[in-house]
Amino acid sequence: MDKPVTRGAVRRELVGENAPSVRSGDDPALYGSAVLTPLDPVEARSFQTFRLTYTVGKLGIDDTGGIQAAFRFIGDAGKAQITDPSAPNYVTASSTGEGRIVLNVREDGFRPWKLLVTAYQSGGYLKEGDTVDIIFGDTTHGSPGMLMQTFVEAGYEFRVATDVQATGNFLPLAKQFSVPIVAGPPHRWKAVIPSLRRPGEAFQLGLKAEDIWGNPTSQAKGRVRLEPSMPVSGLPEAFEYAPDDRALTIEGLSVATEGILRIKVLVDDVAVAEAGPLVIRDGDVSGYWGDLHGQSGETVGIGTIESYFDFARNKSFLDVTAHQGNDFQINNLFWHRINELSAELDEPGRFVVFPGYEWSGNTAVGGDHNVFFRHEGRQIRRCSHALLEDRSDLDTDCHTLTDLYAALRDEDCVMYAHVGGRYANIHYDHDPRLETAVEVHSAWGTFEWILTDGFKLGRRVGVVCNSDGHKGRPGASFPGSSTFGAYGGLTCFLTDRLDRDAIFEAMRRRHHYGTTGCRMFIDLGVELPESGRLFERDPKAVPDTPSHEVTRAIMGDIVQTGATTAELSLEIHAHAGIERVEVRNGETVLETIRPYGLDDLGDRIRVLWSGAEYRGRGRNTQWRGRAKFAGASVDRLETVNLWNPERLFEQRGSDLILWDTVTTGNYMGFDAWLAPGAAGVLRIATNLGDLQCPLGDIGLEDRVLEAGGLARRLRVFRLPEAPLPRTLRTTRQIDIRPDGDNPIWICVTTEDGYQAWTSPVYIFKG
Repeated sequence: MDKPVTRGAVRRELVGENAPSVRSGDDPALYGSAVLTPLDPVEARSFQTFRLTYTVGKLGIDDTGGIQAAFRFIGDAGKAQITDPSAPNYVTASSTGEGRIVLNVREDGFRPWKLLVTAYQSGGYLKEGDTVDIIFGDTTHGSPGMLMQTFVEAGYEFRVATDVQATGNFLPLAKQFSVPIVAGPPHRWKAVIPSLRRPGEAFQLGLKAEDIWGNPTSQAKGRVRLEPSMPVSGLPEAFEYAPDDRALTIEGLSVATEGILRIKVLVDDVAVAEAGPLVIRDGDVSGYWGDLHGQSGETVGIGTIESYFDFARNKSFLDVTAHQGNDFQINNLFWHRINELSAELDEPGRFVVFPGYEWSGNTAVGGDHNVFFRHEGRQIRRCSHALLEDRSDLDTDCHTLTDLYAALRDEDCVMYAHVGGRYANIHYDHDPRLETAVEVHSAWGTFEWILTDGFKLGRRVGVVCNSDGHKGRPGASFPGSSTFGAYGGLTCFLTDRLDRDAIFEAMRRRHHYGTTGCRMFIDLGVELPESGRLFERDPKAVPDTPSHEVTRAIMGDIVQTGATTAELSLEIHAHAGIERVEVRNGETVLETIRPYGLDDLGDRIRVLWSGAEYRGRGRNTQWRGRAKFAGASVDRLETVNLWNPERLFEQRGSDLILWDTVTTGNYMGFDAWLAPGAAGVLRIATNLGDLQCPLGDIGLEDRVLEAGGLARRLRVFRLPEAPLPRTLRTTRQIDIRPDGDNPIWICVTTEDGYQAWTSPVYIFKG
């Protein structure tokens, strides 16, 4: 087999295809026309220069009228500026007519067109045939050009409009423009397989190369050789890597016997990646990975919904997905298209797609919630019609979360509470028959509080992680260089098959766990010394819910027992070393388990910072700091969770490390390998506080600087010098509190910066 075939029913994105035109219905002869040059593909995060030439139409342009170019606010391209000719993103304008052109740059446009570059006519008028030139990235005076966004897009849009009569009302031109943005050279390789299958059960291997910003790239080539840790039926030994569309999938693979599969990937005889671990085990369930939360350019993101689903299936290699646009931007035509595509692309056994949307009510009336329907053709219940011109169905709106619960009570649907720009207000209302989970991680950051705050309220919900990606990359959502501060998350659904019914049942029973983007295997069980009652639904919501006797519960289960103790069994197989596992009962950490001890520690010092300002939109925390290893030298430095390579994060000299970074609830930091036997003092100074301690006092336990805000802190501890074990198996005795729920769950942290959380097992006495 020389070249594996990429399969998939999703219509491919044409990289050179322009976005659909925005049409105003106005005659170009009256209102003028424009030309943008060049329109050739450009590389992500490159510097470019564009010339927009507008030719005035029959109506002319009156004094203080003008033309305008608008850009999507979700992009992270350099922001146009008119003050420094030698700096990036400098914009100039001129005309052939009388008077002069005055440029204005502002960010107060309407969603999603926030960034506006306007060329106003001043001191005269323009007549038919006059031209106005706007140069984006004018290099005449030393500017390197216009800095493009970090992510691939079939058509980066220049939305051009004109105000010929100086009314302040800019009308879009009939012809619009977009420039294809393509990936850069390969920076890393990714190989993906699932985490749990049964012997003989089919799975697929996904392979791609990404540029430095996480875009799958077509520039990678080479002879690929695969070295599996156990025999895999259908797996080629070697082939030439030349995919049709930036990634490839080898399907129909299987393993006949139980074991742990990892597949080493070599390109031109150089090891570049490893897929796995995949646990092959007889049992009742397999693990299916999904990212059910993101949106495309039809709402506030970028790209088309077709390219969104193509990426999910064929470039991030998901098993389950959904599209979740903001409801107040989903018109009826697009809602029909969402349903049409979800039905077309849903492929039981291979790729499950749910129709749905994001109910985007303000936090005061419940906040953001994802809605997933099992079947197409259901009524969308919006929080409002804020950005919709068609108001014929206003009577279907649900203005509060309570209204939404009432409207969906008889629907076959599931809801998640999540934290985005708006955050879900779990104190406002809760219907456990519908709302089965909370999203503790996304590209917006990490938010354990949305789960733990609910424990006090008696909530019994599961844990999910998704991307809430806006850049068209569900399942592999890098934050780029914008307000997003984290890599998007994934959820593993534990069920016996891959179809809508099975995934929905896993969602309703909370049989799933979430990660910050890796695909580790987790098996968590609670063994009861005497049988207890396992409820198929929350008995507080459905008192007559079916139940049966069990002696073992898994993540997400609700169990009533008379026992005072139970045994927690835990098995983890990760892609990287396991740094720690926290065993928790509600908000209390019962124990921190590490697969190493004091005697294993070496000269590797880990420094991490984390947290957010508060729960709302302005949660980003700036961390500016320096770490001085006085009396020691740093032989090697590795960053942890540095998702934006443009941020300052570097070693200077032999003992100084500097950083200027952002956290949004998540964490980042570094490992410093010191020269053997180093003594001295670590002095850390940050904009949020200082920490100082002798290097000899840094050990297994965290040294912590509390920095206020929301879980905002800096931690220092010591690690073994060698890579950490990637497998952990253990059991622990846990006490069952007599009052209220005992939500038993774990948080896993790997040494390369990923985390995972299981849905709690909810145990209560009775």
